[in-house]
Amino acid sequence: MADARRTINKIVLAYSGGLDTSVILHWLKAKYDCPVVALCVDVGQQEDFAAVEQKALRSGADKFVLADCKAEFVKDFVFPAIKGKAIYEDYYLLGTSLARPIIAKALVETARREGCDAIAHGATGKGNDQVRFELTAYTLMPEIKVIAPWRDWDMKSREDLFNYCDKYNITVTSTRQKPYSMDHNVMHISYEGGILEDPWLTPTEDMFQMTVSADKAPDEPRDIEITYEKGIAVAVDGVRMAPLELLQHCNKLGGEHGVGRVDLVENRFVGIKSRGVYETPGAEILHHGHRAVESITLDREVKRLRDANSAKFTELVYYGFWYSPEMQHLLKLNDDVQEIVNGVAKLRLFKGSCRVIGRKAKYPLYNQQYSTFEADNVYNQADADGFIKLHALRLKLHSLRERKIAADGN
Repeated sequence: MADARRTINKIVLAYSGGLDTSVILHWLKAKYDCPVVALCVDVGQQEDFAAVEQKALRSGADKFVLADCKAEFVKDFVFPAIKGKAIYEDYYLLGTSLARPIIAKALVETARREGCDAIAHGATGKGNDQVRFELTAYTLMPEIKVIAPWRDWDMKSREDLFNYCDKYNITVTSTRQKPYSMDHNVMHISYEGGILEDPWLTPTEDMFQMTVSADKAPDEPRDIEITYEKGIAVAVDGVRMAPLELLQHCNKLGGEHGVGRVDLVENRFVGIKSRGVYETPGAEILHHGHRAVESITLDREVKRLRDANSAKFTELVYYGFWYSPEMQHLLKLNDDVQEIVNGVAKLRLFKGSCRVIGRKAKYPLYNQQYSTFEADNVYNQADADGFIKLHALRLKLHSLRERKIAADGN
């Protein structure tokens, strides 16, 4: 403990006011005997931040800081991820993964402003978040020190945390009966742990907060139009909106129709499989609309190039390498690819589904004169004969060789 006190002078803690960070705040004060700044980063989790501040100060924080990062989160993280087709293991749109670098960025900015030489977080040693927080912090402030209590203290479970609260009279609203843990931001809500650790268990409807169940969604579909400029959604049904407002509006529309639920067993960076249940209504709408506009505006080979890089882009987001050199190059590539992705997608929301039913663009590559099955004057169908024969040449040569090998073998 003496060594820790000499090497750490002031700490900024990523603070939510929940069980983990309430215990961590007290533990940091006891172990390091130095000032602790409690930082709450608003990424759209809809908390009572005044209550969070009072709790932090009562729990021993020397200062409380609230950083409103909602608009920046959507503009600089969520929308670029949609442009880059970031989908982890076919389903997960990365709502938690995308929020971690902006939270870590706020931690570093607060550390600089408040004169802190260390940051602290409540991520466990089994999960992805520890990596995301720390890779970002070390990139943006190489000299920063990181305190990860779950890798340091002797507590191993939620029950240990409750016992610690009982011992030191720490007031928390969490209960021992909490069935799962949640992570909420303006893009999504995730649920994991607790009863959800059984991958066979079906979540109950009372768990979901952003979406209605498909069977309780309206019996009439809702058709909407999303306008994209350079791959970014800028309007819904012709009404232009700022990124944050637009995502919130799509969350409401999607939530009302049960759009955006995912139940997934995914592979964490550390090698453990984890079951997560997600609600991402607005981003799912924007994702489908974006792909629809891409389909008529992007050249085939350019799209293949982007798609070839989207797996790496997704991996970098999920693993926490948002501020890596390779990610900065991929973001620039995506921006360049998306210059021509301008148009409107028409989507139908109905009973949990989001379906593309139309798309248009001022400068599409889709050309009805060439694509039509009716008579045309621009495409000579006889040209296909040589096209097919040239592509068949290597297949013929392969078959002739196989025939000769078989004959020689006999």
